[in-house]
Amino acid sequence: MKKKGIEIFPKRFGFFPYIFLVYLCMPAYYISAQAGLKMALGFLLLALFLVTYRQLYFSMDKKVFTYWLILQVAIILVLSVSYNLYNLFLGFFPANFIGWYSDRKKFSKILVLFGLAIISPLILQLDNLSTRELFYFIPFIIIMLISPFGIRSMNSRMELERKLDEANEQIKMLVKREERMRIARDLHDTLGHTLSLITLKSQLVGKLVSKDPDRAKKEALEMERTSRSALAQVRELVSDMRTITVAEELIEVEHILDAAGISYELKGDTQIENVPYLTQNILSMCLREGITNVVKHSEASKCSVEIRNSAGEVNLVIEDNGKGLDQSQQDGNGLKGMKERLELIDGSMKLQSTQVTSLIIKVPVIMKQRETGEVS
Repeated sequence: MKKKGIEIFPKRFGFFPYIFLVYLCMPAYYISAQAGLKMALGFLLLALFLVTYRQLYFSMDKKVFTYWLILQVAIILVLSVSYNLYNLFLGFFPANFIGWYSDRKKFSKILVLFGLAIISPLILQLDNLSTRELFYFIPFIIIMLISPFGIRSMNSRMELERKLDEANEQIKMLVKREERMRIARDLHDTLGHTLSLITLKSQLVGKLVSKDPDRAKKEALEMERTSRSALAQVRELVSDMRTITVAEELIEVEHILDAAGISYELKGDTQIENVPYLTQNILSMCLREGITNVVKHSEASKCSVEIRNSAGEVNLVIEDNGKGLDQSQQDGNGLKGMKERLELIDGSMKLQSTQVTSLIIKVPVIMKQRETGEVS
């Protein structure tokens, strides 16, 4: 069994934790200026500070994380008051970790505690500071107190992105599962009857071979035609499984409507490169199903497709001047399958039938970000 090596800092943070270690040189210099026991205690506190810095990266437990953070702030307070006021610049270490709190109340409490610990050494040594030195410290103190807000906001966005990535992976799994169910339904509907027919005819040929060879040959030829038809159905089904973009599907739509003798008009913004590939795939399948319904059931002479690509949403509208859909057609497997697909990406569809029949599909579009951990 291979032994795991000791990690100084978690690998997912890269070189970032090591860069901060440079700032320990300044307090080490001030401590070395002391003598005897005070210098030894100072280096002991600095070593303990380094331990707290490492442990804060590894602490997953919320309470333990807070204890290490409080200890780190306390060490800064002691080093600033008892050794050198410039040790206050160590405050940039805990300022980073305070931003990891996602819970607003805990974040506020720790930030107030941190602010008091950073300001207290200045107040205690106010009589010994010149105006110039005081104004030198103030900007850095303000940055220390503001930076946790920026870090917290960045971590929140990264956490949202992590959850979004997980949700997208779940959606992909659900889409695959739904597609398997669709393929199973299509295989049953398209090939079930054909294969049953071939089975019956093969049994009949077996009986006729000795009794009526001529008829047996005819039935065998019929079986060949039926099997070729089944092969064509399988090829058509496999070609339908290929994922395509909306732009590619719109080209097919034009060919289908032209072959059916239905005039076609494309409206709106067809440039939807910002739409994720998964969403485009589902939109393409819905567009194909909608146009198929127009050709099969509407008896229309005109059909239009409109795409409205706005911030955060894509609308797909299919309109025709046909007779509309009756209740049995509205409850059919085609429209039901469209609804199931759209639910996977939080989309919706609405069918309206007045002077024209309109199929309105709405799909949200979500932008992507990054990933990190946070303490709540």
